[in-house]
Amino acid sequence: MPASFTPVRLGRSDLEVVPLGIAASYGASGRDVEYAFERGIDFYYWGSTRAPDFGEGLKRIGKRSRERMKLVVQSYSRSPTGIGKSLEKALRKLETDYADVLLLGWWNLPPKDAILDAAADLVRRGRARKVMVSCHNRPAFKHLARDSRIDLLMLRYNAAHPGADRDVFPHLTDPRPGVVTYTSTSWGQLLNRKLVPAGERLPRAADCYRFALTSPNIGACWAGPKDKAQIDEALKALEEGPMSEEELAWMRRIGAVVRDKAKLQAGGMGIADRLINLYSGFGFRTTTELGDG
Repeated sequence: MPASFTPVRLGRSDLEVVPLGIAASYGASGRDVEYAFERGIDFYYWGSTRAPDFGEGLKRIGKRSRERMKLVVQSYSRSPTGIGKSLEKALRKLETDYADVLLLGWWNLPPKDAILDAAADLVRRGRARKVMVSCHNRPAFKHLARDSRIDLLMLRYNAAHPGADRDVFPHLTDPRPGVVTYTSTSWGQLLNRKLVPAGERLPRAADCYRFALTSPNIGACWAGPKDKAQIDEALKALEEGPMSEEELAWMRRIGAVVRDKAKLQAGGMGIADRLINLYSGFGFRTTTELGDG
């Protein structure tokens, strides 16, 4: 139950992080990044969008405290050489020698050996310390977890989408990879009064992060703040600690209703998944059609 400022070890890796990380795609500025670092956050995701000003903040932190900062750099490249080029470009921008984690983004079936071998070679050469794979296809995680070239898994998890409790976590055999989750607020739907039942207290973002971090199967989760106020809100998750059974039951009740009411993301994600699967060489298929690889 890692909902505190105490660093946690992420699975079978030797990477230790404060369990709430900050992602770059949601508006936080470079100064916001430095503010989060000063408040105790050491885990940063320069990922889906390599926001330039966010990167400037990372660069400034790295020049004074690189060993304390844990940096995740994502690549969507589907070629072995492209992964290396993508990582090297990011390292030059941030003026650092290595990423703590190279994230291979959005592989809904396990990447081909050539992809994972290229990532492993970057680790051997010291350009990255660990390899993480993100995936939207839960059945594929049991295969990803068995690959010794993969140290960490990144998956969606929140009160409206808790399917990993059934489809992923029971299938992770020891020694387990580290698990990092995203979309804790379900794209903000869990914070939407129109979707939450009238008789229920409206969750805060901090409640959504606490929900994820109370799970013993999750090492860390990402927050996507747009400013210092949202950073402060996210940090309440670490200040307040794990949820009680009563609080977890409250979040699950709300999550079940929100999932039934909120269908807006489903159509868009279906098209995006089809496109990324085609790009990955898996055909123009939905994630459900992919099966478990």
